[in-house]
Amino acid sequence: MPSIEDELFPSTPGKFKIDRSNRQLHRCFASTSTMFLWALFLIALTASYLSFQSFVDSGSRYLTASWGGIQWEKQVRTSAQIHRSGGISVLVTGATGFVGSHVSLALRKRGDGVVGLDNFNNYYDPSLKRARRSLLSSRGIFVVEGDLNDAKLLAKLFDVVAFTHVMHLAAQAGVRYALENPQSYVHSNIAGLVNLLETCKSANPQPAIVWASSSSVYGLNEKVPFSESDRTDQPASLYAATKKAGEEITHTYNHIYGLAITGLRFFTVYGPWGRPDMAYFSFTRNILQGKPITIYRGKNRVDLARDFTYIDDIVKGCLGSLDSSGKSTGSGGKKRGSAPYRIFNLGNTSPVTVPILVDILEKHLKVKAKRNFVEMPGNGDVPFTHANISSARKEFGYKPTTDLETGLRKFVRWYLSYYGYNTKAKLVH
Repeated sequence: MPSIEDELFPSTPGKFKIDRSNRQLHRCFASTSTMFLWALFLIALTASYLSFQSFVDSGSRYLTASWGGIQWEKQVRTSAQIHRSGGISVLVTGATGFVGSHVSLALRKRGDGVVGLDNFNNYYDPSLKRARRSLLSSRGIFVVEGDLNDAKLLAKLFDVVAFTHVMHLAAQAGVRYALENPQSYVHSNIAGLVNLLETCKSANPQPAIVWASSSSVYGLNEKVPFSESDRTDQPASLYAATKKAGEEITHTYNHIYGLAITGLRFFTVYGPWGRPDMAYFSFTRNILQGKPITIYRGKNRVDLARDFTYIDDIVKGCLGSLDSSGKSTGSGGKKRGSAPYRIFNLGNTSPVTVPILVDILEKHLKVKAKRNFVEMPGNGDVPFTHANISSARKEFGYKPTTDLETGLRKFVRWYLSYYGYNTKAKLVH
């Protein structure tokens, strides 16, 4: 049986008869037409399959999406409902983070509407964030799982709820982690912030915004205590640089679009449900496990000092900032008048050296620490922090009331309970 190649090309070109050639050409064209039809059929079949597969994939994505749909919108609206006269409706970003979870609970407790947003990243153990979400859920607070850089998600949230305020606490935290993953700081602290501001400027009505800057912006500043009017153009870490950039970016959106914006410079926040990467948290873990702890010292063996601020005091400052934030003046992305732009320190005003912190932990844990003193490396840390809080006190009555001894006692009690330690500080689970 001749092959297709034999049918299309004669074995001896120029030596075949015309009539045979005609029969060959007829068979050639008939075969070609058939192949063409089959090709069209296969193309149509393939296109149909791809269209169907695209439909299935789209449907699958819709069904498995972490946000969207009638039930999801109902949960968002219910969580955002205000239950007190003169209350506010707040979108809290970073809601399952340390500060975010505490602020969300405090807002809900006093009757405000609260909707959380968090991407549950793995900078530290996400199971702690999931546990915080369970706590929020038990108080009727719905947390949307999503990223600040998802513009469609943010637009949908503001379409479902006319938030009066945004408490922006989502960020890539930590000073030293920037040496490993610098891109994460740009992604969250700059790109994510801009995306949120873009959504807020276009909202109608525009919400007032309170967001977490950091005491790290003071960088290499040697004047103490740190005041809001001090220089902040010498950051000592990428984290600090992104927070300083955030202050400049928010000022721009306030100036151009009339967004009411308050930036809060937190000073070393600690307490129950804290971040595992913080020194007091990791010290506690290592002391209980009998592992040595590393304590950094500055030049000439000077002990590092921090203005440790208990979480409840920070929460008071956050709520005071929300309540005194003023109103945004823009509409549909257009500025109608000037709006407040403020920056406040939130600290304790009583710096304590790290060795004293360890002394207090030893007392409450009833376990001696194995201390390893080393010189502070050039990784972005600064030798001391000390907050001047007179502006926050004057503006909304901010007054910290928890000293380090009391605060660490509460933290240790939570830590032992959460991680299943007995009174002798031994792991039992």
